[in-house]
Amino acid sequence: MASLDPISGTLGKERAAHLLRRLTFGATRKEIDLFATKSIDEALVLLFETRPAPEPPIDPVSGLPFTTFSPDVSGQGDLVNYFKAWLYGQMLKSGTNSIEKLTFFLHTHFTAIADVIFNGSDLYYQNQLLRKYALGNFKELALKICIDNGMLTLLDNKLNENTKTNENFAREFLELYTIGKGLEIGPGNYTTYSEQDVQAAAKVLSGWDLDNKTYSSIDPDTGLPTGKMKLNSALLANKHDASTKVFSAAFQNRQITPNEIVTGQEDYATEAAARQEIKDLVDMIFAQQATALNICRKIYRFFVFYNITPEVESNVIGPLAQTFIASNFEIKPVLDQLLKSQHFFDQDDTVTANNVNGAIIKSPLEVTIGTMRFFNVSLPDMYTDYEKFYELVKGVLGSIFNQGMDFYNPLDVAGYDAYFQAPGYNRNWISPNYLARRYQFAQYLIEGRFKTVDELTTVQLDPLAYLNEPGNISDPSSGNAVANEILDYLLPQNISTERYNFFLNEVLLDNLPIYEWNMEWTKYKTTGDDMGVRMQLNAFLNAVLQSAEYQLS
Repeated sequence: MASLDPISGTLGKERAAHLLRRLTFGATRKEIDLFATKSIDEALVLLFETRPAPEPPIDPVSGLPFTTFSPDVSGQGDLVNYFKAWLYGQMLKSGTNSIEKLTFFLHTHFTAIADVIFNGSDLYYQNQLLRKYALGNFKELALKICIDNGMLTLLDNKLNENTKTNENFAREFLELYTIGKGLEIGPGNYTTYSEQDVQAAAKVLSGWDLDNKTYSSIDPDTGLPTGKMKLNSALLANKHDASTKVFSAAFQNRQITPNEIVTGQEDYATEAAARQEIKDLVDMIFAQQATALNICRKIYRFFVFYNITPEVESNVIGPLAQTFIASNFEIKPVLDQLLKSQHFFDQDDTVTANNVNGAIIKSPLEVTIGTMRFFNVSLPDMYTDYEKFYELVKGVLGSIFNQGMDFYNPLDVAGYDAYFQAPGYNRNWISPNYLARRYQFAQYLIEGRFKTVDELTTVQLDPLAYLNEPGNISDPSSGNAVANEILDYLLPQNISTERYNFFLNEVLLDNLPIYEWNMEWTKYKTTGDDMGVRMQLNAFLNAVLQSAEYQLS
């Protein structure tokens, strides 16, 4: 039975690898070995360690960070691409810290579409906002996202005024970002909210504009730029709807109205009153238990498994939601409870059919970053050698696009299909074409196909460098050690003897006797002639990285 009871003892290799696959973008063997010696409490301390926010991306034209204003800057299309490359670089070097993975989770929830926002700095600052709340207060983040410049653009709330209400953001704020759709009980009427609530929420959220030229509007809590209220000469919110907003029975017929109105020829709310209304709206939404349940389902689907059975809903989602509410919507207590649980580690029953380890198809990000991290494939420094860095990551992101993920450009404001679209969920990553391109990435990485135009700098997986680094393989001269240890650390579950023999005998050894590997390795170490071992290693790694088992997390 699904249980949130905590596990005990040291993690061991299998549990450590599972934890790191789900909370990071991929781990090295040495990192897995380190976490194997830790208890779950010790492991989470390392995973949740606070780190300073990374330095912003560099604009190659000015040579300055995005946050420094200069008359000589790249066009927005280029800046957006530099931001995406910078973020990919942060993910690649994040190691065993979970903040990048948690920040990406929040991005899959509070979606950004780069081609719509089309402002590199707005995307960067929104990423910083998500990063700041990655282990923080979800309710507070929901409040802050309402006036984020990127979100104001994405869902048209910059166009939402008292005389021409725009409901786009209000609708998605309810449906996607907070309470979610309950069962439909009538046209536009759900058990959790109704069209009346969308209309009332839109009025609450009216009157905002972008402030992304000089970014002078700064949030006092985060220190990050925000949008600004549209004000008249008397500094009153003249584009904000100052009427009383009446919500439906789903919200107990709650009314929200400005707490300070200046009367005159027309009645206007003060800026402070208009801001307070958004806080009142968020308070009202999060007072509903359905909101906590909806967010906990999103957390579960991202970090554990997409299929929420009635048993999981009752024994996992429900208790997590209570923890969420009791902590005033802090994210960390929910993750603590979930990630320490027997359910997360498949120890709550003996039924293998419901195992979550190895049950999620990796995203193209996890495939590419995980492979590069495991085999210590590096990129040029993004701050000191940024032009080569951007050029090379552009090629890798092109590969990710071909694998079915347009990074930071999901097709839907709900995000990437794999994280929300029933019934397929993560199976949406796989199609005949996408799968072929996944396999192609491994081949290109081994062959060194990702390179700068001058071909002087290459992103390449060097299998011999990996084998020669102490701690990666116990005995590189042993074909059994090479095959067994790489398979054991790369694949989420143990494979059959028949499958192992295929990788060892047919691929690594090319059907030659096992001693042939030792002879070739000795020849390589003695003479420097690496042709024999390199050819077989390349074939072996291609087969492993293109296997069905490797596509799973």
